[in-house]
Amino acid sequence: MDNQNIDVECFDSDPAAEKAPDQEAIRNGFYKNSTRVIVSYVAYLIGIKKEIFENDHEPPQMDVYELLEKDKNAKIVRELCRIRGAIERNFGIINRKMKYEYRTIMTMPELVPNDAIMYLAREGINIVKTKNRMLVDYIIDINHTICDRINNCSSLFPIWINWQYIRELFVMPNGLSPEGTKAASEKYYNNRPNYPYQMYINWESNEEQGNILFNDKKFVTLLYKQHDDEFSDLSKVTDAGARVKNNIYDFINESNRTILVVDCENSDPYKLIATLNNLDAEQIAKICKIMLYNDVHASSAWMLFNDFSKNIEVEHIMIERVKESKSLVDIRLTTGVCKEFYMNNVDSFIIASSDSDYWGLIESLPSARFLVMLEWEKCGPDIKSALESRGIFFCYIDDFCTGNSNDIKIIALVTAIKHYLDQSLSLNVNVMLDEVYRTTRVTMSEAECRQFYNKYIRPMHLVIDDNGDVSIELRSR
Repeated sequence: MDNQNIDVECFDSDPAAEKAPDQEAIRNGFYKNSTRVIVSYVAYLIGIKKEIFENDHEPPQMDVYELLEKDKNAKIVRELCRIRGAIERNFGIINRKMKYEYRTIMTMPELVPNDAIMYLAREGINIVKTKNRMLVDYIIDINHTICDRINNCSSLFPIWINWQYIRELFVMPNGLSPEGTKAASEKYYNNRPNYPYQMYINWESNEEQGNILFNDKKFVTLLYKQHDDEFSDLSKVTDAGARVKNNIYDFINESNRTILVVDCENSDPYKLIATLNNLDAEQIAKICKIMLYNDVHASSAWMLFNDFSKNIEVEHIMIERVKESKSLVDIRLTTGVCKEFYMNNVDSFIIASSDSDYWGLIESLPSARFLVMLEWEKCGPDIKSALESRGIFFCYIDDFCTGNSNDIKIIALVTAIKHYLDQSLSLNVNVMLDEVYRTTRVTMSEAECRQFYNKYIRPMHLVIDDNGDVSIELRSR
């Protein structure tokens, strides 16, 4: 099929310019096209029932539940929250049974989840200790254990979200005292419908906000608002809509052979990885190859692209410059596409670039099929108008959730830091010690030298001051 069968996508505003919503914006669907990953993690940890995850009409995702069930740190926090939530919901009846029927929480499976108590016991956390304890003591003990354990779950969340804001959801204010637990319980009872799935969390707002775990966009917006802060980068939690994705899938499925061609000078590696991560793996696996046309002045992250390409073959073409001021990426990409079309029977090309120069390439291959992935800030109105007039579908990689491109960003940063340190710091401690022994004229036995090395040299470490200046710290005695 030709390009006329693909819906053309165009937008009137830049999604990067979105701000925190007002009530009217909320009513008009501000929270649409959001991811549901963060809310699924939070839902699991606060102890929401498995049935909620299994229901396709509810936000929490079952694949996250299955993943976290294998994580001991997450499982422990979940079971603690399940027990605390059950006690908070049923405090009055549980307290009466303990007081007048001499029962323990272990003997009330209809009110307190026995499986959670038994799991924690197997992990060395004993909730049921004596028969004569007051119910408030159970809550205080659980609060204490949650405070001790919750930081073990920090690695589950990406670095772009404030972990302290997440952590505070699990910590009951003044929850290690009877007064604090009583105040939290009263607040919970007075606002129980406003708590997510009626599970207890440390949530300050008394407003009717609906399900705060409706999706990531809503949750992080309200979470930051709770702390008089604003979550500004909504691209982390906003994904392209189904129409955009389906058009991409249709383009691939209606092709004989599809290649993703990338102009590394005019495309963002992190956004492109995020785009691939947010597309159906089975669908994009039909792409035959990814061709990276790279330049020495482009991002160093392109060198890592192969590790994040969803098992699609990557051909990385590093293009040298004959003249330092002139890039040859455009001409090499153009000739490469023509070669694939005429010699390798590739009929369809996804071009990742915002460069209008490729319109000449598209015009010169009228029999080929094209789909273009652009960036908002790099793309002018002329190329978009030209694509629309030709019926060529284009989409913005800015629209795809960037929250799941965290891994390549961290690896790119660490790799660059190692490279910088290798260039800036060249030190061999054995050569250094030989020079030190010579200049100080200290004579020591081999055993003394070894002990000196283990005690003073091996523990030395970098110290970073408030200005970012680095020094090496050694023990002096």
